[in-house]
Amino acid sequence: MNRDRDAARSKLFTRRLALLAGGKMALFGVLIGRMYYLQVVEADKYRTMADDNRINLRLLAPPRGRIVDRYGRVVAENQLNYRVVVVAEQTGSVAATLDALSEIVPISETERRRILREVSRKRRFLPVTVKDNLAWDDVSRIAVNSPDLPGVSIDVGSTRLYPFGDTTSHLIGYVAPPAESDLTGDPLLELPDFRIGRNGIERVYDLALRGRAGNTQIEVNALGRPIRELARNEGEPGHDIVLTLDATLQEFTAKRLAQEESAAAVVMDVTNGDVLAMVSHPSYDPHEFARGISGPAWRALLANSKAPLTNKAISGQYAPGSTYKMMVALAAMESGVSPDFRVNCPGHMELGDNKFHCWKRGGHGPLDMVEALSQSCDVYFYEMGRRIGPERMAEMARRFGLGSTLSIDLPGERGGIIPTRAWKQARTGKGWATGESLVASIGQGYVLTTPLQLATMTARLVNGGFAVTPHLTRDIVQERRLAERPQGNFPPIGVPQANLAVMLRGMRAVINDPRGTAFRQRIVDQNWTFGGKTGTSQVRRITEEERRVGLRKPDQVPWRERDHALFVGYAPLESPRYAISVIVEHGGGGSSVAAPIAKEVLSEAMRLERERERTRPQGPARIAERSG
Repeated sequence: MNRDRDAARSKLFTRRLALLAGGKMALFGVLIGRMYYLQVVEADKYRTMADDNRINLRLLAPPRGRIVDRYGRVVAENQLNYRVVVVAEQTGSVAATLDALSEIVPISETERRRILREVSRKRRFLPVTVKDNLAWDDVSRIAVNSPDLPGVSIDVGSTRLYPFGDTTSHLIGYVAPPAESDLTGDPLLELPDFRIGRNGIERVYDLALRGRAGNTQIEVNALGRPIRELARNEGEPGHDIVLTLDATLQEFTAKRLAQEESAAAVVMDVTNGDVLAMVSHPSYDPHEFARGISGPAWRALLANSKAPLTNKAISGQYAPGSTYKMMVALAAMESGVSPDFRVNCPGHMELGDNKFHCWKRGGHGPLDMVEALSQSCDVYFYEMGRRIGPERMAEMARRFGLGSTLSIDLPGERGGIIPTRAWKQARTGKGWATGESLVASIGQGYVLTTPLQLATMTARLVNGGFAVTPHLTRDIVQERRLAERPQGNFPPIGVPQANLAVMLRGMRAVINDPRGTAFRQRIVDQNWTFGGKTGTSQVRRITEEERRVGLRKPDQVPWRERDHALFVGYAPLESPRYAISVIVEHGGGGSSVAAPIAKEVLSEAMRLERERERTRPQGPARIAERSG
């Protein structure tokens, strides 16, 4: 009986032992299988994850491309930016360190609060910027006192430098940190020191200027603290952008316009559309934006009534005044009016119950087309406007680039207005009155143009009638890449050479005929002569009472009620190379205010050209070219 019971117990023990052994074998099998899965099947995945924990990959911002003028003078480049940083865990007391550091470089209370806020948010071994753009003297003093400044060190980055400052700010623009709306998932945009183009060339060619990001592999410990750099790829610097601008002429033009309260000017090469100078005054300092403009400074720019943030050369829309008369004259000739046809100017023209006055109160007497241009007779052009109507004037103006944007490589260009009957009907719901043709014929009423359009109009007038278009760079962006600008064979605008010759005779006489409106601006030296057309556009209606008692002089009326002064011109007279437009807001008369500016700028352009020609190296190829 006992033997049977023992045998049963032994059998039960053996069975349990077998089950336990089987369970252990199964457990070991699962563990071995799991280890195989993790170490063999998923080896690459977990090796990568381990490396990710060990190796910190950091992007490196590429050096932004430079911007240079047509002669290689740098107008935008990168400058080393020395900044002082503090590492909290090395200081003992951040506040005490800042107290000591403020004895060397001033730290405002606002900056102090910002630094302490960043220290509290970051891990204590990460550096926090205390101050940017340190002068070399400050760097030296901090380095000398470094034993007394635990946790403080000098870091080196880069910042954008504009050597010509506010002289070129409306063209070059500026860079600034990306806004929330700019963040498209590109990690480069999230780097603390990264800047993108915000205006001007910096904005239009931003992608080309950025380059390609580099990276560095940093080995870190379990807390994420850097141990050593494993590899480094510097990336590719951004492309350089070559402008058509002549920085020397730009400086000269800017200094000249700075003598006025608000003005703009454009100088173009009439043969290829190169913009050689484009100035809008007043301007702003682009460095303020690159370094982070303060709230008060930004509000001051916005509140300035002279609009320093606006590029008036492409965005300002002004009644062109008498500079528009060439368009009316060409349209009249195309409609069958002979340039020899004479109109008598008694000083006014009556239309119904209205009287339209000439600027010359006593009248000019009988004039032909060239005389009417040179003396800027309003009555002559009233008659032309009455005869041909708004459509023919508008059609001719558009051929010369007025009334629409010219696609210059700058943001913010505006198109102006060249009115027609259909335009007025659509805009106001009213029909066109004949008197409006008279007003439009002298560049007033609804007619609006930009200084860039007026310079382009002049270039097309004097280059033989080719539709040259303005541009600021030698390159263009195609499919998000930089490509060389095609050398344009500009199409003819379809105006007979004989008609253009009449315009040139009139514009020559404006300056060089004793009866011309700008005769006092003539240059006696035949090597420096130029031609052009004056313009004075009213900004308010003159009442009959004012005409009866006599008009007040410009300095007797508020600045904003004074006329705009305009001038378009070209030089040299016999072989035109340069076209210019100048507008002085509320400057008064075009002949007395705008024409002298154009004369000085055109003279400087010709002087620079001859000086460069004289000093250009005389290589064998150039000598052979001349002798041939």
